[in-house]
Amino acid sequence: MRSIFKVISVVTIFSIAMGFMETAVVIYIRELYYPAGFNFPIVPVSRLVLATELFRELATIIMLISIGFISGRKFKERFAIFLLSFAVWDLAYYLFLKLLINWPASLLTWDLLFLIPIPWAGPVLAPCIISLNMIFLAFIIICLQEKNYEVNIRWIDWMFMLLYSLLIIFSFTIGYLNIILTTGESITGLLVSEKVMQFVPFYYNWYIFSAAQFILMADYYMIIKRSRRKPIAG
Repeated sequence: MRSIFKVISVVTIFSIAMGFMETAVVIYIRELYYPAGFNFPIVPVSRLVLATELFRELATIIMLISIGFISGRKFKERFAIFLLSFAVWDLAYYLFLKLLINWPASLLTWDLLFLIPIPWAGPVLAPCIISLNMIFLAFIIICLQEKNYEVNIRWIDWMFMLLYSLLIIFSFTIGYLNIILTTGESITGLLVSEKVMQFVPFYYNWYIFSAAQFILMADYYMIIKRSRRKPIAG
C-alpha cells in the first residue's frame, strides 16, 4: 500500500524543479527585455514572443493539473495534490529568483503575475500568501483522509472558493480592467495596447484581498468542523 506522504515528497521535488524552470525562463526574458532590472510599465514584445509566453503559461497550468491527476487516487486527493504542486512551484519560483538575481527587493515589490486573459499584477507578498493558503487546504484534505475522516466539501464550499478566486483575480487585474473600461480596448488587443505599455500599477487593494482571505479561512474552518463529524466506517 502506498504512502501518501511519499507521494507528497515526490510531488514537492517535482514542483521545486518546475519552479526552477520557471525562474530560468523569466531570467532569460528579463535579460532580453529588462536588462536594467524588471520594472513597470511592461515593455513591448513581438506577437510571436507574446503568443509563446501565453501558451507557456497555459502549458504550465496543464502540467500542474496533470501531476495532481496522476498522483491522486480520488478527486479530492487529486485536487489537494494539484494545490500543493501549484503552491510549491510558485514559492520555489520566487525563492530561486531571490537566490539567483536578488529579486524581489522586498515582498511588497510589484510583479507581473500572469497574462491570461489579461495581465495580472500585484505585490509578491500576495501570491505567496495565496500559495500558503493552497498548501493549508491541501494538508487539511490529506490529513483528514489519513485520519479516516470523510472530507466533506459541499457545493457551498466550492462557491466560496470560487468567490475567493474571483475577488483575488479582480484585485490583480483591476488596473488593466480599468484600461478596458476607459478606452474600449478589446481583451485580445490589450496586451499590445499603448495604454498597457504606459501603465504603472502603484496601488494594490489589500481590502479586497483581506476580504477574500476572511471568506476562505471561514470556509476552511467549516470544512474541518463538518468533516471531523464523519469518520469513515471501518
